[in-house]
Amino acid sequence: MSYVIGIDLGTSAVKALLVTKSGEVAAEASRAYPLFHEHSGWSEQRPDDWVEATIEALKELSTAQGIDPKAIEGISFSGQMHGLVLLNGEGRPVRNAILWNDTRTTAECREIEAVLGEDLLAITRNPALEGFTLPKILWVRKHEPEAFAEAELFVLPKDYVRYKLTGNLHMDYSDAAGTLMLDVAAKVWSVELLKAFQLPESFCPPLVDSHDLTGTLLPDAAERTGLPASVKVFAGGADNACGAIGSGILEEGLTLCSIGTSGVILSYENDKTKDFGGKVHFFNHGKENAYYVMGVTLAAGYSLSWFKRTFAPDESYDQLLAGVGEVKPGAGGLLFTPYLVGERTPHADSSIRASFIGVDGSHERIHFARAVMEGITFSLNESVDMFRSAGKKVDKIVSIGGGAQNPAWLQMQADIFDAEVVSLENEQGPGLGAAMLAAYGCGWFPSLEACAELFVKHDQKYQPNPAAVETYKGLFRLYQQVYANTRSLNEGLAAYR
Repeated sequence: MSYVIGIDLGTSAVKALLVTKSGEVAAEASRAYPLFHEHSGWSEQRPDDWVEATIEALKELSTAQGIDPKAIEGISFSGQMHGLVLLNGEGRPVRNAILWNDTRTTAECREIEAVLGEDLLAITRNPALEGFTLPKILWVRKHEPEAFAEAELFVLPKDYVRYKLTGNLHMDYSDAAGTLMLDVAAKVWSVELLKAFQLPESFCPPLVDSHDLTGTLLPDAAERTGLPASVKVFAGGADNACGAIGSGILEEGLTLCSIGTSGVILSYENDKTKDFGGKVHFFNHGKENAYYVMGVTLAAGYSLSWFKRTFAPDESYDQLLAGVGEVKPGAGGLLFTPYLVGERTPHADSSIRASFIGVDGSHERIHFARAVMEGITFSLNESVDMFRSAGKKVDKIVSIGGGAQNPAWLQMQADIFDAEVVSLENEQGPGLGAAMLAAYGCGWFPSLEACAELFVKHDQKYQPNPAAVETYKGLFRLYQQVYANTRSLNEGLAAYR
């Protein structure tokens, strides 16, 4: 029996999967680490906490009952995107990592826009948002000059963990695409952008593909994890890229719908010239010479959990949603916009807030529950709509996360997206994608697609209902009007919050 390990370095914990050649998860281990919010809007972690947690998780896998650690051939990674780790000349962090969900860098985003203008989208294919890495670099240089003076190189979270395991520094294209420093189409660090912000090229690590071999384990890492020093360590990818791989999104026409706290619509793209005007993210895929486009709903599953917490705190989700499939599309003329914490796609607006529109005396709680589910799906459909408007084919959607746990919601997605929706038998997300990169890198399969045929197992399929599709088309156009018609109202209400 041979194995690979997929490591998913998340925001709250690291999760490691031990996977066989047939794609079965033989064991898994997880370790949490702290998150620091020293000031409002700040979000930081200690990079060495990631390393210690990862080593502990690997040790648990290597000593799992019935597992021969010598049979573990490769390791790869999925990592939280955008987080800034600044290293000194000795490879040590000069400060805590600033994470993707840190929002202190609004002024730096405006500076980037002012300096680069239209060149920003032409080079990076993405707008300047607080979550990206370059604004964080500029913030540290401006506010912590002594720490910045020590820094000789930056990496992203998973890259630091891999460096501590192998002694080698690299960054893959899918994660580099989220730094706002990569020429995404050319797959090189942008010399023009680096010069514009007086950053030397040596500040950026060498670029590699996600399946590339980056080394083997250092003797100390091998001893502490219980793994053989000969284990091959592969670059890995950004969490969304690995989530796409782990869901089989590896060819044109395939799209991923992931509903967690936030929601993601991600679609495979092989045309590097496709222009979405910065309305959706455009990143390098974990598959070589491929890309993906992505839209984000900030409060997807969070909207439903808010509704449950507020109106049914003592009930299970099954109780809350019992009968929701019997409510006709449109929830009796009730619309919900899931802007509880602002919105990302297509409205990058931190001030907009949620609305229920069309409430009347006939509505019961179940109508509100269905309206929340429809509103979340309408928000995700904004991205699908933009993909199609740009000429993309979206005819098959793999649904994962909370939205894939309820059959009525899966049918709702098929009807609103007007596409076949498929759930997965064994949903492991980015961790499985990382394991697949290791399996491909080890030579188990001739391609990621061949690996996906064995590792990614589809479950139920939902076809769009023509009558519901037509109903939702009209409702979606009404939904799209709510943002513009409530924006000024929410700006006024902000003073009373």
